[in-house]
Amino acid sequence: MISNFSLSTIVRRYTKAMSTSALVAILFFLGLLLTSVRVQAASLEIEKVADGIYALVGELGQRSPDNLGNNATFGVIVTDDGVVLIDSGGTEKGAAQIEEAIKSFTTKPVVMVINTGGQDHRWLGNGYFKRKGARIIASSDAVADQKTRFSEQLTMLENLVGTAGTTGTRDVYADETFTSSLDVNIGGMKIQLRHPGPAHTPGDSYVWLPKQKVVFTGDIVFVDRMLGIGSMSNSRSWMNAFEQIAALQPEYVVPGHGRATTLKKARTDTYDYLATIRSKIRELVKSGGGISKVGTIDQSQFQYLKNYDELKGRNAERVFLELEWE
Repeated sequence: MISNFSLSTIVRRYTKAMSTSALVAILFFLGLLLTSVRVQAASLEIEKVADGIYALVGELGQRSPDNLGNNATFGVIVTDDGVVLIDSGGTEKGAAQIEEAIKSFTTKPVVMVINTGGQDHRWLGNGYFKRKGARIIASSDAVADQKTRFSEQLTMLENLVGTAGTTGTRDVYADETFTSSLDVNIGGMKIQLRHPGPAHTPGDSYVWLPKQKVVFTGDIVFVDRMLGIGSMSNSRSWMNAFEQIAALQPEYVVPGHGRATTLKKARTDTYDYLATIRSKIRELVKSGGGISKVGTIDQSQFQYLKNYDELKGRNAERVFLELEWE
């Protein structure tokens, strides 16, 4: 990191030898460098997707004291009336971390937060932004899921992030809910919220900007890392949710995990994985194989995804239990 001392030393040594224009250019560069260092320290990488539209990309691995539960991708839409934030972070301190990253590219405040689901990093930063006056929106199914799993999520975060990292984290829910769709116009931006049905969690939604052809998918799309199929997931409905997103033909996909990407990449890492594992488990069930045999399912074509070894077995077990009842 560049310290204040080293920066002042550089300026003092070279001011006399440089022209004014050259000095301004150097100071501008150093300012960008300092901003980059500050954002990296927040464990979030900023990606500009389009004018006024950003992805804040968190770690692909587990929640930790360093990332404060922000092991996910968050979205930012800068409008004339303020910032719309897609998902508020995994903890109170994680929300502050997100706000710090936003301040590196706009001075506008966060005036609206959209929770795309019930997973901890989608909503546990709500309290931080609510106190600053932000309007919070989520699907009614997402809020129901949040209320059901809050205690479990907070316990998990205390174990992974630490009690110091979770200090101040509270269960603050959306002010406004919707069942399947909601259209919002704010600061000259048209934003469409859609809850296509359960996916990774029961209340997963996506956020569509029709003019810019950008979609924020929440946990309906994972790229670069293997998705997790949990006890609250529904893999068949998840595929249907993806198909609804694909029908929009977005030019830019901001996933719930991983870097902003294309629809093709999103399909490969999410939809194709779900289709493949469901097909192979279905064949196992038809052949009379039991759950003890799920470890024989070949998922190696997806071993390039981070967390493959940790999640492949659990995913297979969950899909087996689903297919037994379909």
